[in-house]
Amino acid sequence: MPPAAKWADAATTAQGKARAVVPPSALKTLWFNTGTRCNIECANCYIESSPRNDRLDYLRLAEMLPFLDEARAMGASEIGFTGGEPFLNPDLLAMAGECLERGFIVLILTNAMAPMTNRKTELLALLARHARSLRLRVSLDHYTVAAHDAERGAGSFKKALAGLRWLLDEGFDASVAGRSFVDEDAAAAREGYRRAIGREVELTVFPEIAAAGELPEITTECWGLLGKSPESVMCASSRMVVKRRGAERPAVVACTLIPYDARFELGRTVRESWRPVALQHPHCASFCVLGGASCSA
Repeated sequence: MPPAAKWADAATTAQGKARAVVPPSALKTLWFNTGTRCNIECANCYIESSPRNDRLDYLRLAEMLPFLDEARAMGASEIGFTGGEPFLNPDLLAMAGECLERGFIVLILTNAMAPMTNRKTELLALLARHARSLRLRVSLDHYTVAAHDAERGAGSFKKALAGLRWLLDEGFDASVAGRSFVDEDAAAAREGYRRAIGREVELTVFPEIAAAGELPEITTECWGLLGKSPESVMCASSRMVVKRRGAERPAVVACTLIPYDARFELGRTVRESWRPVALQHPHCASFCVLGGASCSA
């Protein structure tokens, strides 16, 4: 009999150990994927966003509204928008405005390039009404031009930095998402970003998502060995709504990082999706458990 494949069985690992499962706790963040189209194509994008990728269609305002009702009823405080590049979605700012009017904190992930800067007037109008609740997180993979542009394309660092500085100058609550592909300590990274941006800014450095073959599967024993609890993992407190190309209606998936794997599609409503999640994907190990990261604010 051939050896069992890694990540294949929801209950056990390839070594026959009990797979770790994350039970839902309290809903904190409901994410909306605005679509997988992006103005650029990064070398190692976990969701393979590009100007051509439309596997996830643009989510529209009317499709979002029922999920907001659920999120409010379930106690969520934060709504997140991710993509692709969210500002390519023509409904983004209408959707963000609706969430803000309902009292949610709104977090928009963006590369701060032309799709965002082309909508400055609309963004400033949202800022004027909801400055305390609107947050933007700008992807600046590294504070050096060479490292950032190697991932995102020539000239992208200059454009992203200009967009970030505009947000800060206008008084937006803007932070930076970096990546750990450069081997350096946190203090050096923070100082590098401070010099590049010209001021202090909140910085989150996300772990790299490693190749599946290099990663251990997460077992129930790992919680104790790593000193972690299931409640610390992102899928304990969040879900993401996606609209698949050609689908009649959106669906709810377990995680912002795993939009395509059918095993992580949990239902058509947030309530239906609110059930345990088996850590059955390499991203569960590299990003969430071993990396200790979360996309929420």
